[in-house]
Amino acid sequence: MNYSRRVLLLIFAISLFNYIDRQILYAVFPLIKEDLRLTDTELGFLASSFMIVYTLFAPFAGWFGDRVRRPLVIGASAIFWSAATFFSGLIKSYPQLILTRSLVGIGEAGYGTVSPSYLAEWFPPGSRARVMAFYSLAIPVGSAIGYLLGGWLGHHFGWRNAFFIVAVPGALLGVAALFLRENPQKTDNGAVGMADYRELFRNRTFLLIAFSMAIATFSVGGLAAWMPSYFVRTYGLNVAKAGFVFGAITVVAGIIGNTAGGLLADWLKKYTPRAYFIVGYFTFFASIPFGLAAVLTEDFNTAIAMIFMAETLIFMHSGPYHAAIVEVTPLRIRSMAFAVAIFILHAFGDAVSPTIIGIVSDASGLAVAIFLAMLFLALGGVTSALAGHFYMKEHAAKAR
Repeated sequence: MNYSRRVLLLIFAISLFNYIDRQILYAVFPLIKEDLRLTDTELGFLASSFMIVYTLFAPFAGWFGDRVRRPLVIGASAIFWSAATFFSGLIKSYPQLILTRSLVGIGEAGYGTVSPSYLAEWFPPGSRARVMAFYSLAIPVGSAIGYLLGGWLGHHFGWRNAFFIVAVPGALLGVAALFLRENPQKTDNGAVGMADYRELFRNRTFLLIAFSMAIATFSVGGLAAWMPSYFVRTYGLNVAKAGFVFGAITVVAGIIGNTAGGLLADWLKKYTPRAYFIVGYFTFFASIPFGLAAVLTEDFNTAIAMIFMAETLIFMHSGPYHAAIVEVTPLRIRSMAFAVAIFILHAFGDAVSPTIIGIVSDASGLAVAIFLAMLFLALGGVTSALAGHFYMKEHAAKAR
């Protein structure tokens, strides 16, 4: 196995535990609620505290990642968030748990801003979309494992031991990452400063990619928060079955969508430099009819099929757009580029969509709110098409 593939497998494994450690909290919510006697609002803020810290810390992590050896950042970040996960099992109070989950957010922000560019640079442009699609598979797969493993461990061994157990593999993988080589293309970036973020905000293609990803995250994050409730209210499912059904749909859709999007984009890249963006706007627009049909139908099985198709198509943009960020940003500030992208896609995506959908639901009903969230994907199709337009004007010649 050549070195680039070893890098891919190790980065994927770390990403997997990134999402396992992130999502295990939700699997043990009922146990934590009973043990610490928390309200639902307090439980919800545990999730928000992670996302707030993760989003705000990402720009600083990206700046740091462009100044030092990236395997050091990747390894140290994995060790740091794994330690914070371990200490989550030792806490004695609610404020302590907020602190440890916030520290998990710091560690994962360091990893998330650096690892995509580091991984992509080990592969030629013609294979980057499918490589980044494979990297992105860690999101649905790791999330599913976090839910399933967390629930099983919590039920059999208690929620504290669940945190202890899942922390160990991430720390060991982090130690292994410390010994990775830096990509030979990477040069000393000691002069990079926070002012270099201005260069990214003048890059129209990059900003349109980031906002397109935010629109997808808005819809997917909204569906993740509210679709189980929709199944309960509309079809009379119990909470456990509704969560399991939607979780299974999302995992399978994520695997198929990410894989298909990466393969399709790399195949199209042989024929047109606009390949990443064609996949982007086609899948955004194509997902809308399926998403709308899911809330218009009165048949549960049809709704499941339609949501599955909508999510599969939405996930297809992920690998191509990660690869596109690598292509349209300078090597010396590429970690900073992913930091900005992370900030945009969460701040304008899943950090706000559950609340906005909830407000619309209170006013007009949950079906109307989900219907509008699916229509919102049309804006992602427009921004994707614009990104392709500016890419051809400003970047395509350099990429050839």
